[in-house]
Amino acid sequence: MMVTVDTVIFLFKKESSIPEILLVKRKNEPYKNSYALPGGFPEMDELLVEAAKRELFEETGLQNVELQQLAAYDKVDRDPRGRNVADAFGGKTSEANCTVSAGDDASEAQWFSVQNLPLLAFDHRQIIEDAMVKLGLK
Repeated sequence: MMVTVDTVIFLFKKESSIPEILLVKRKNEPYKNSYALPGGFPEMDELLVEAAKRELFEETGLQNVELQQLAAYDKVDRDPRGRNVADAFGGKTSEANCTVSAGDDASEAQWFSVQNLPLLAFDHRQIIEDAMVKLGLK
């Protein structure tokens, strides 16, 4: 069984009441060239929240975002590579801390309006919906 972490980062701009969400375009299979939440595999000696912060930084360059554990996602067929339980973490940022650049396993990193999301890999649309509810955004 695999364990992964995903980060759901919301950006709030002064001129809009609709938040944006940070997504990456995957460089590798599965779901190569699809958009997904930043995330990945924890190191053996790493706490999950630290893995989430590291993956967020490695894939997008974003840091200094306080993360809150949201939920675990354990649907048996959620990952074509095999059994995978994902621990999702959520956070909010502002225009003062929103510059991103793709790195590591991401070919792109960009902000999308939550009202205009592209097709997403895995069960990431569900994770985003749940995060919005849990963080009081919906």
